[in-house]
Amino acid sequence: MLIQRKLDKDLVLFAAYSINGCKETLTLSTPLLSSTRSMSMSSNSRSSTSTSTTSSEAEETPQGSHRFELLKQVDYKMPCKSHRSLAVLSGHVGSVSSLALCGEFILSASQGKDIIVWQQPDLRMFTKFGHGDGSVKAVVTVGNKVFTAHQDSRIRVWKVSRSSENVFRLVDTLPTTKDYLGKFMKQSNYVQTRRHHKRLWIEHADSISCLTVYNGLIYSGSWDKTLKVWRVADLKCLESIKAHDDAVNGLVASKGIVYSASADGKIKAWGKELGKSHCHSLKGILEGHKDVSLNSVVVSDDGKWVYGGGSDGFVMGWEGNVEIVRWKLACETKAHEMAVLCVCLVGEFLCSGSADKSIGIWKREAFGKLCRVGAITGHEGPVKCLQASPNAVGGGFLLYSGSLDKSLRVWWVSKQSSTSDSEEKSIISC
Repeated sequence: MLIQRKLDKDLVLFAAYSINGCKETLTLSTPLLSSTRSMSMSSNSRSSTSTSTTSSEAEETPQGSHRFELLKQVDYKMPCKSHRSLAVLSGHVGSVSSLALCGEFILSASQGKDIIVWQQPDLRMFTKFGHGDGSVKAVVTVGNKVFTAHQDSRIRVWKVSRSSENVFRLVDTLPTTKDYLGKFMKQSNYVQTRRHHKRLWIEHADSISCLTVYNGLIYSGSWDKTLKVWRVADLKCLESIKAHDDAVNGLVASKGIVYSASADGKIKAWGKELGKSHCHSLKGILEGHKDVSLNSVVVSDDGKWVYGGGSDGFVMGWEGNVEIVRWKLACETKAHEMAVLCVCLVGEFLCSGSADKSIGIWKREAFGKLCRVGAITGHEGPVKCLQASPNAVGGGFLLYSGSLDKSLRVWWVSKQSSTSDSEEKSIISC
């Protein structure tokens, strides 16, 4: 297998960072492989974490197209700059649709029906799985399991093999056979999905577009306009909610509230009903622009601020009060010339990915307003998904972006508020 690398000895980027003369050590926990790591280490059989570029490593690398390219030699005694491109990872056969971080691993899923696990510090392909199981729309990790949502309206559950930690095996599909057999005999368990066609209420009737995990539950949103609730412990479907008037595009949960963003132009807030452990009810509606699809949604760690990205290029922000369950529009920011496809939050920074192939970097100011501090270009296709590492790296953070150009890119983004004189910096008022 051909592995192309431009790797300087000083650039084992994620193990020990040297920035402005000081070093930071990044400590990573990896629940995904915790159950198998101890087994492999005790037998001294683990050799896949070596950063050597010898032919023996190439033979151990999983099969599939793989190209790693590190852009430029990075001197971490950087000038005052808002961002820096670190790496381009390619290996997917289709556009990258979803990203997930799990300790020292980065998972990227694609429309080409495959999921790639990338390992730090050298960002090499650790393993690849999911071939032929339907175009992957979303991916999340829970402990040592990986949940993937697919265009064929199924959720697949993967687990690290006990025999080899770089092998992921399919252990179940949602709804499970047990769940299906327990309900298919009763006519009352069937719902009308379209004319002359019925399905069990535990089944999605269209592509599953998004997943989120919260408090032992997995929430799935679909183009069939529903939101379903699954229990992680036994994979049972607990509830199905007719959530929106159009496709559900994004999900996020915080402080007991689940937010769903939809092509109907609304973000809806859902919370559990008092006295009912698994039943959710509508707590509020966050209205977007008329006739504009909301493609993604994020919420701040304290649950106070909710942001959504729209197909008109705007990022909208709402201030919430979880205690009295109320939200009010705080800002409307024209972030891009084309649709905002994804947004992510890391501390006081918001990142937006767009169909215009760029990534906007915004700092959250007073009253939820957004101040633009940078714009990242480099992708050759629309930016479909973003993930930011919560770990501070030399006065900044690491940002991962997936695109329809089939690549995953890694960026270092500065947390310094100062920008060059030529760079646009403005606060958008409501």
